[in-house]
Amino acid sequence: MPVKQVIEQGRVPVKVYTDDVEAGARQQLVNISRLPIVHHHVAAMPDVHAGIGATVGSVIATDRAIKPQTLRALAVPLALCVGILALGFVIVVLLVVADGRSGT
Repeated sequence: MPVKQVIEQGRVPVKVYTDDVEAGARQQLVNISRLPIVHHHVAAMPDVHAGIGATVGSVIATDRAIKPQTLRALAVPLALCVGILALGFVIVVLLVVADGRSGT
C-alpha cells in the first residue's frame, strides 16, 4: 500500500495511506505527531477519521511509554483467563460438595 501523502507539521511525520483526510482527523494527527513519546512516525490508514480524543485508523508507535489502549487490550484477555479460572474453581467446589452429599 503506497503512502499517498506525508504531513510534516509535527515533531515526526504522519504517513497517510489515503488521499481523503477530513480536517478534524488531520488536526488530530498533527497533534499526535507533536507528542514527545511518539517514535519515528504516525501512520494513518485508508479508513482514518476523527475520533473522541484519538484518531480512528491511526497507528502510533511509542518510545518508553505504554498507551492506555495497550493496557485495555491486555486487560480483556487477562479478565477472561481469571474468569475461566474462577468458573473452574466454582465447578470443582460444586462437584466436591455434591459428592459429599451423595454419601460416597
